[in-house]
Amino acid sequence: MKNLLILALLVLNLGTSAQKKDSRLWRKAQNLHQRIITIDTHNDTPILLLKDGFDIGEQHNASECQVDFPKMDEGSLDVSFFGVFTGQKPRTKANYRHAFLHANTMIDSIHAMVVSHPDFAQLAYSPENISNIQLAGKHVICIGMENGFPIAKELSRIEGFYNRGVRYITLCHSFHNDICDSSSDLTPPEHGGVSEFGQMVIHEMNRLGMMVDVSHLSDDSFFDVMNMSQAPVIASHSCARAVANHDRNMSDEMIKKLAENGGVIQMCLLDDYIKEPDTSTERYAAESRLMKIYRTKYSKMSDQEKEVFEADWRNMKKLPKKLPTVADMVDHIDHIVQLVGVDYVGIGSDFDGGGGLADCNDVSQFPNITYELLKRDYKPKDIRKIWGGNFLRVWREVEKVSGKLDAH
Repeated sequence: MKNLLILALLVLNLGTSAQKKDSRLWRKAQNLHQRIITIDTHNDTPILLLKDGFDIGEQHNASECQVDFPKMDEGSLDVSFFGVFTGQKPRTKANYRHAFLHANTMIDSIHAMVVSHPDFAQLAYSPENISNIQLAGKHVICIGMENGFPIAKELSRIEGFYNRGVRYITLCHSFHNDICDSSSDLTPPEHGGVSEFGQMVIHEMNRLGMMVDVSHLSDDSFFDVMNMSQAPVIASHSCARAVANHDRNMSDEMIKKLAENGGVIQMCLLDDYIKEPDTSTERYAAESRLMKIYRTKYSKMSDQEKEVFEADWRNMKKLPKKLPTVADMVDHIDHIVQLVGVDYVGIGSDFDGGGGLADCNDVSQFPNITYELLKRDYKPKDIRKIWGGNFLRVWREVEKVSGKLDAH
């Protein structure tokens, strides 16, 4: 009964919020949103593509899927980066092989998805591809890789992934790997930043024209990347630590360095990155306990133990939690714009991987972000930059650096 009451109040609040929209400004936001190129640089929807019977061409509830083709239509999302995610396991030959095969299976599923929906979407391998696909009246799918673990210690795999369409790699995830130290690993730093092998990985990505993604990296790893990369880098789904103090967010010093590098930080719509949580709730206590287990024990669990953990995680997600709003997220954009300017920020939702706000819980609600930006007097040319222009600039520069390196 208590949960039903909370749900009813949330629905009422959402309805009230929608009613408060200025109708003239909302029409302007919808019109602008449809005219500009909109890019979301990170979602975890490929996890769902591996499920039997899942069809991304069908409309789903946001609780089941936050990115499907009907929602992309409704939210006028032009370009979506589908993340090839592999979790971390002990670094054994068997686990390296499994991660490599799993990553390729996910890439296979993305290729199969566009083949089975040829009228709706097409894969893009470059910024120029995006323009051509849009002219054909289709949505654009790009591929990113979250976690460099599938590379193992074989540098040649990077070019193999590039040839299959991967255009950025998030160097690590929640644990240290062979490339660099993670921001989230509870064990002491392993490399003190980026390893010697990691430096070779970065140089190879620069050579190929593959974007280096610094989301999930430790601070020391981040600054090492800044010193090693010859091309601008991206943070595909991170926010500002000065606004929400989370180890996954970037400090002002990091954001300034990213801007000096010519890179871009893409706003993640995951609640704890947007607003510091209420630590007094039952949900916070349960989530904190399970996150500690995940960070310290999950990779060593048996399959049966993982099933128990995942059931506990699903039950935890049923506990009520007050989500931040689009306005809270735009506070991060404001901070970054005031710190380094409007040329270094974009959007990377992390939908289907934890992202979701009270008034933007799937891609169909993306126009709410454009509305909030207009409400705060952002000019259309700057909103165009935030929604994709900045990211495309970085991607083109990464390709340009690649051309120069190949020339040598």
